[in-house]
Amino acid sequence: MQLGFANSDNQTKFVNPNITIMIIGVPKEIKNNENRVGLTPAGVSAFTRANHQVYVQATAGNGSGFSDEEYAAAGAIILPSIEEIYGKAEMIIKVKEPIEKEYPLIKEGQLLFTYFHFASYEPLTNAMFERKAVCLAYETVEKKDRSLPLLVPMSEVAGRMSIQEGAKYLEKPMGGRGILLGGVPGVKPAQVLVLGGGIVGTQAAKMAAGMAADVTIMDISIPRLRELDDILPANVKTVFSNDYNIKEAIKTADLIVGAVLIPGAKAPHLITRDMLGLMRKGTVLVDVAVDQGGCIETCKPTTHENPTYEIDGIIHYCVANMPGAVPYTSTLALTNATLPYALQLANKGWKQACVDNEELRLGLNVVHGKVVYKGVSDAFGLPFTPVAEIL
Repeated sequence: MQLGFANSDNQTKFVNPNITIMIIGVPKEIKNNENRVGLTPAGVSAFTRANHQVYVQATAGNGSGFSDEEYAAAGAIILPSIEEIYGKAEMIIKVKEPIEKEYPLIKEGQLLFTYFHFASYEPLTNAMFERKAVCLAYETVEKKDRSLPLLVPMSEVAGRMSIQEGAKYLEKPMGGRGILLGGVPGVKPAQVLVLGGGIVGTQAAKMAAGMAADVTIMDISIPRLRELDDILPANVKTVFSNDYNIKEAIKTADLIVGAVLIPGAKAPHLITRDMLGLMRKGTVLVDVAVDQGGCIETCKPTTHENPTYEIDGIIHYCVANMPGAVPYTSTLALTNATLPYALQLANKGWKQACVDNEELRLGLNVVHGKVVYKGVSDAFGLPFTPVAEIL
């Protein structure tokens, strides 16, 4: 906290001493082909109007179409290096989890507000223990109705992209069966199987249906299947998800989208290694759940640079940051969702904000070297500390 801070002209700006001042840092994303950024210039403006200081790393927004000049005009101070951003900030706002190069930059007690997906990668969890950071994960902020407001926008993007990418990799030069997703008059369309009727699955089904594919969507919730049956087009069929039905459906599917999520926990394997033998050569698998461990056993994270690999003639597309390929859309959608929560954290401090807001409280995963989210402790057999003990 402070009573004044340097503005972009290096002059001291004095603010109301009754308002909490927080220093926000927005680093440039360094994960492979990650072009999103944690905050838009409009987001910076919202923070500065609330008397917070925002530092943005130079060129952090270039990949999303936002220039340093736009950030500076919104009130940010531009710093040349990621080291300076981490060194100054009390709260880091970013998109993807820190990678190994960033671990040493994180300070004890520093608040990181980003996607973590801890349950899929134990080294990240261990690193945050060692740094004694406060890790508040977008993907586990949860409303009373069990919806995940900070996961929804990127799930919508990823769900729609899964069909866009799947259609491309069904092309013969890309290794697929050589099928046009929507077919043509006199030729049947491709068969698309979507596993999971949540945000990702619903968006995938909508896109596939819009491209005139023959779509089947599966879920374990009968009420959800009834809802989907009402809202989705006639070329989408709903089927109850169980092992038998999945095995039958994959025999004729051309494109399979894995869209199963258990908040904060590792995704279950609905398609196992031996089930690949039931599929036709050139079938395309798109596992959107890859950043939570994947719901396809043969899934392993890939990048936009090398997005696919083949096992037994089956094409696997498992890019862990799919929305990073459409960063302008993704960054705007993400900031729209995260900003109200980020402002609460800055205005009140993370502890008070989490005391006051249960949604934010559920976002806490690792705090001061302790696991406070059950899904993460279960994934690795780590000791669990109830978040109430931390707060």
